[in-house]
Amino acid sequence: MAKAKQKTAYVCTECGADYPRWAGQCSECGSWNTISEVRLGSQTPRQHTRSGFSGVTQAKVQVLSDVDLEQVPRFSSGFSELDRVLGGGIVPGSAILIGGSPGAGKSTLLLQTMCQLAESMSALYVTGEESLQQVAMRAQRLKLPTNKLKMLAETSVETICELADQEKPKIMVIDSIQVMHLADIQSAPGSVSQVREAAAYLTRYAKQNQVAIIMVGHVTKDGSLAGPKVLEHCIDCSVMLDGDSDGRYRTLRGTKNRFGAVNELGVFAMTGAGLKEVKNPSAIFLSRGDQQGNGSVVIVIWEGTRPLLVEIQALVDHSQLSNPRRVAVGTEQNRLALLLAVLHRHGGLALGDQDVFVNVVGGVRISETSADLALLLAIVSSFREKELPRDLIVFGEVGLSGEIRPVPNGSERINEAAKHGFTRAIVPIANLPKKPPEGMQVQGVRTIAEALELV
Repeated sequence: MAKAKQKTAYVCTECGADYPRWAGQCSECGSWNTISEVRLGSQTPRQHTRSGFSGVTQAKVQVLSDVDLEQVPRFSSGFSELDRVLGGGIVPGSAILIGGSPGAGKSTLLLQTMCQLAESMSALYVTGEESLQQVAMRAQRLKLPTNKLKMLAETSVETICELADQEKPKIMVIDSIQVMHLADIQSAPGSVSQVREAAAYLTRYAKQNQVAIIMVGHVTKDGSLAGPKVLEHCIDCSVMLDGDSDGRYRTLRGTKNRFGAVNELGVFAMTGAGLKEVKNPSAIFLSRGDQQGNGSVVIVIWEGTRPLLVEIQALVDHSQLSNPRRVAVGTEQNRLALLLAVLHRHGGLALGDQDVFVNVVGGVRISETSADLALLLAIVSSFREKELPRDLIVFGEVGLSGEIRPVPNGSERINEAAKHGFTRAIVPIANLPKKPPEGMQVQGVRTIAEALELV
């Protein structure tokens, strides 16, 4: 019998667009040199049902109102911070992707979670990068209960699903998706086609069998998830675990969630006994010394569904270069340049010959515009060498014409600051509460000039 001809396709590694032939630039996302050749399996992909593998998918049409939501209640992971990021818990039949840099604690967090869940339900941990002895040594070091967690060392997706049919777990961890492979795909594990098809295969298995699957994903040197962009499209929830390997704290942030809010933030502390939850992150990020220099102010940002108090620092120094430096750590550098221009035009401060450095304490990254006003006041405080009050919190968006715009959830931000002992607040005039918290003085401003007069 003649051997079946091997089919090939050309796929963009950035957006997953398919092409019949190779091209230098992807017409969908505009990226250059991202189209690579992949080999397609000659066999018909096997569909998976509850009764096993078959060639036909058992499906039926239903009215949306007839779908019974009580059949898929969420269950807790054992970590309230992880449940918060996932939208309130783990949804049966969901596919979750957790990424992070090497040493961030992905495997440690999942091993702790699975050992706790195994006490109340069937749980399967699949490791493709480590041996069972290595995982057992880590669990012993962390003093975790290991008598009920089921382990499997395997990289074949078909074998994993066949064994899962026998064990029937409620939750399964795949560590990691980059080392998994399908027999029908001829390329090496970790390639675009293998990662894409393996993730789609596992996601299909999760949906058809109501098994929650958590997949571990590697990241590239720029911090993005390795593999094709379609990897993030096919899963239900994508979270990133960030933190320096030599630092103590780790932040878990949701970037995609079909079952809850995105940009939710969970904070963990790495200890000798594994990852521990941080119930009050604001207290950690506000651990300031007794002596506070100029250029420092506390802001209230909104992360997901809760306010968070963090300290922002600025340093303004005379530049020895013809082109002064603008460095922003924890916030967008383009936003810093924009605010400096507004400060020059509407605040009367020219910093064209000054180096400006901005840092958000604690490794938190600020993506919202509510930190604009606090950033400008910190810069002015450093430039004028005038210390801001320690009991002052600031938030507000700055417009290009120098006006201070309101931000969402203003009352909740003020109440959170009052709980931590702050007695003064400078906020947009539209965010002034009708009844401020007891013992707290809240002042509203309309322009940058009014804010500078207050401080």
